[in-house]
Amino acid sequence: MTAFILIAAVVLLLCVFSDRLSGKIGVPALLIFIGIGIFFGCDGPVKIPFENYEFASYVCETALIVIMFTGGFSVNWKSAKPVMIKAGLLSTLGVAVTAGVTCAFCFFVLKFGFAESLLLGSVISSTDAASVFSVLRSKKLNLKNGLAPLLEAESGSNDPFSYMLTVISLSLLTNDGTGSIFVMIMSQLAFGVLFGALTGVFGAFIAKKFKAQTEGFECIMYLAFALLAFALPTMLGGNGYLSVYIAGIIIGNAKSPKQNYRGKSPIRRFIVNVLGVTIGSSGKAIAPPEAVVFLNGTTGVCQIAVFFLLGLLSTPSQFGESILLALPIYLCLTLLSRPVAVAVFGGKSPVADRLFISLAGLRGASSIVFAILAVVNGTQTEHNIFNIVFCVCLLSMLVQGSLLPVAAKKLDLIDDSSDVLKTFNDYREDDLMTMMRMFIPENHNWEGRKLSEITLPTGSLAVMIRRGKETIIPRGDTVIEANDSVILSVPPYKSDKSLKLREIPINERHVWKDKQIRDLKLPKRLLIVMVRRGEESIIPSGATEILCGDVVVVTDTEEAVQMA
Repeated sequence: MTAFILIAAVVLLLCVFSDRLSGKIGVPALLIFIGIGIFFGCDGPVKIPFENYEFASYVCETALIVIMFTGGFSVNWKSAKPVMIKAGLLSTLGVAVTAGVTCAFCFFVLKFGFAESLLLGSVISSTDAASVFSVLRSKKLNLKNGLAPLLEAESGSNDPFSYMLTVISLSLLTNDGTGSIFVMIMSQLAFGVLFGALTGVFGAFIAKKFKAQTEGFECIMYLAFALLAFALPTMLGGNGYLSVYIAGIIIGNAKSPKQNYRGKSPIRRFIVNVLGVTIGSSGKAIAPPEAVVFLNGTTGVCQIAVFFLLGLLSTPSQFGESILLALPIYLCLTLLSRPVAVAVFGGKSPVADRLFISLAGLRGASSIVFAILAVVNGTQTEHNIFNIVFCVCLLSMLVQGSLLPVAAKKLDLIDDSSDVLKTFNDYREDDLMTMMRMFIPENHNWEGRKLSEITLPTGSLAVMIRRGKETIIPRGDTVIEANDSVILSVPPYKSDKSLKLREIPINERHVWKDKQIRDLKLPKRLLIVMVRRGEESIIPSGATEILCGDVVVVTDTEEAVQMA
């Protein structure tokens, strides 16, 4: 057991370091993860014997649930709407065309059996979201014409349809009969959509009402909804991956009239609760940032687990015949199947856009996982489907993944004015401005003066005045009165890590207990910026008394804090 834990730690560290390395050598990080798996596998130097396809299937399917849910959860529907029709066509009918053309090539050219050809075409019909994201973001490919969100939308949503085609193909190979195929398709789609919508609506409702006593439990709740969305339709013959993706979109885009900031950092709670101002422009989504970070981190671990496990499961020494079949299939997929699908369902896009979309159809983990299903299902095929698909995906990630940056430049699709990290699949706040409140007490030098007569901080703008229960939109001739709250828009501060905020808990023995701040002998480089007392956040003054149980937030160097 200890040896297993040690190997797991080494693998995770290698994968983390290789993620940084991938950007320098121009190879997708996920391909390196597979390489690490091969290194530890039976054909590598470590030679760990691993042939448990059933275990690998369980792990990979569970990981895909998290990956699919996070993909839907991260979608900003408002930003996604312009590309969703085109992306939806590519991820459904486009997948069917890709599978059909590849099936025809395997059947007529390579002389595979029809059912085996259909299985192979179905398994490799979807593009891999993790591979596409990895290349776009590691290379920071800021693309014109909304290509980045289109590619992310398509690759993030086409796995369910590919999975459905794979299930149908397996039923043909196991002689379950063709009469039930129509029923199977309807069940896959109907139960997938129904339970995805129900779980999403139910999950969004619970997330609005639920307040965990322990910080971080909301994140676990989202993960539970992902598992629930998969299990319910799957038990009834529905498409679990489709359900998971739909549930993720609904929960991730649900709105709440009132945000719950209990899960946010102390400083953010201070800004919201004390100043009464929401920072950022993310709207009123119910999901706290910690949930997004948790899901993204969990997805990263899942991707590492899947690609490493696939590498560990592979046996490169047996790839001889498979690579000879994989190469023509890969060429057909890249030069014929994918371009035909894009030409038919890619909309009225410029030729350069279509060429790039065709090239960006990277194959990856999902295709290999679906190939594992064929092995676990006990399907008898003439050729080794797993090895063939594995080789096709390796070629795709290595060749296409490396050529994408070059193709983007050659096709003049680089947009220096945009940021690929701000596509709709990045659910993050955009701090374009910061709001702050200035309370005007009696005898303040702004009292009784017009707004045009006072000097505001450089770069700031008065956007609102709160006077009791009244809200005033300020003009130049607006007179400021005592007890007004002037809301200012100011440029955000981009931390260079020179500002350090630390919390100092006050217990019975602390020297600050029961003292006013003016009486404290503070180091010159220490400033108390906030006192947290239970759910209350206090802006400190010299007369503020520090009590037992308070948490004092200070800004200073570590040495001065230790002196305190």
